[in-house]
Amino acid sequence: MAHRLRPVGLDFVGTAPVRLAFAREVSAAPDAVFRALAEDVPGWTAWFSAVTFARPIGEGAGREIRLKGGTHFVETVLTAERPEVYAYRVDVTNAPGARAMAEEWRLAPAGTGTRVRWTFAADGTAPFRFVLGRARPGLGRAFRDAVTSLDRRLTRP
Repeated sequence: MAHRLRPVGLDFVGTAPVRLAFAREVSAAPDAVFRALAEDVPGWTAWFSAVTFARPIGEGAGREIRLKGGTHFVETVLTAERPEVYAYRVDVTNAPGARAMAEEWRLAPAGTGTRVRWTFAADGTAPFRFVLGRARPGLGRAFRDAVTSLDRRLTRP
């Protein structure tokens, strides 16, 4: 059953009780990575294998996302500062125990490519926080696979 989460701002990414951060360097330029993240929301299904449905809502002010396994999110974009940061909070989800969630994608030049840093920030019930802590390796693997796939997509001839 879907439920509304506590609205949080961008500062939540640095203060949330659970913060999982992952980073990887890719060959694609920061602007290309930013476009894929912020402007081609439906394209997420082509490079992030956990995402089965993605569409912008509210003229790009939000997103609707569905994941394998049936979890879904309605999100509000918190910031989209080209080509450095793209962040959003979850407003509604069916994830049990979640009380507040936000994600931030930070992009920085790395030679001719980009250093991509993804931070997943959350608050919830004790069991929810415990499960997220245990999920760190799987989320890290999903991030690495997704960013690698995105890089291939952006740099193939």
